[in-house]
Amino acid sequence: MVNQTEIGKFISGCRKEKKLTQAELAEKLNITDRAVSKWETGKSMPDSSIMLELCEILGITVNELLSGQKVSVESYERKADENLVALKRRAENNKNRTVIISILFSAALFIGVMVCFICDIAISGHFTWSLIPASSIAFAWVIAFPGLIAGRRGIAVSLLSCSVFVIPYLYLLSRLLGVKEVISIGAAVSVPSIAFLWVIFAVCFFIGKKDKWTASGVSLLCAVPFVFVINLILSRMIEEPVADVWDLLTVFVLLVLAVVSFLRARAGRK
Repeated sequence: MVNQTEIGKFISGCRKEKKLTQAELAEKLNITDRAVSKWETGKSMPDSSIMLELCEILGITVNELLSGQKVSVESYERKADENLVALKRRAENNKNRTVIISILFSAALFIGVMVCFICDIAISGHFTWSLIPASSIAFAWVIAFPGLIAGRRGIAVSLLSCSVFVIPYLYLLSRLLGVKEVISIGAAVSVPSIAFLWVIFAVCFFIGKKDKWTASGVSLLCAVPFVFVINLILSRMIEEPVADVWDLLTVFVLLVLAVVSFLRARAGRK
């Protein structure tokens, strides 16, 4: 069985033998030093995508990494089989847990839809208001389900689902409510909002792997023009002021948080 604590101690020992700090090892792997710290304290395991590179840097084999110790030639094959079985069991457990969570999440939303339908029919005798929460719940499921079933890789799929289905959802909501402004204003606001989310995703993907604090600072700075873009759109459609005192306060807080994030990133590099 894979012992995360023993593996963490082994990684720490090998790193020190190579005279590397956690930050230096993290930089070579393009990850954060916090991730390395979690490995060495047994809180998490190195991702399979970087195991080979990690082993190459530390001068060990994957079999030794998963065993948490140097493996002799005599016991190499036996240890390899044990580690392979342990990894397969771990992957199956994670997959089963993900499937169970996804099923429970879907079942909870389905029950919510059915409760709305039953209450609506019991009160009105036919479908009226229940179609509104039902469509909203369905939209939420379409966005959230890929992220649940695929983990981190599902974030991009969830974002893509939101990009594709947000306008149809707003159109349906507009028809159900009988309010044209829902689709007109909603579409005008949702387009830059989706674009902003994609920008944040790109920042986290390209910068966040190496430095989460820098990614956080960049994301906060990107939020500043986004606030004014949304306000500008609303000001043209519903005569909302481009900036009021609360908007200026929001921008101030975003800038302060961005500066704090950049300072934290700089301190981490030192």
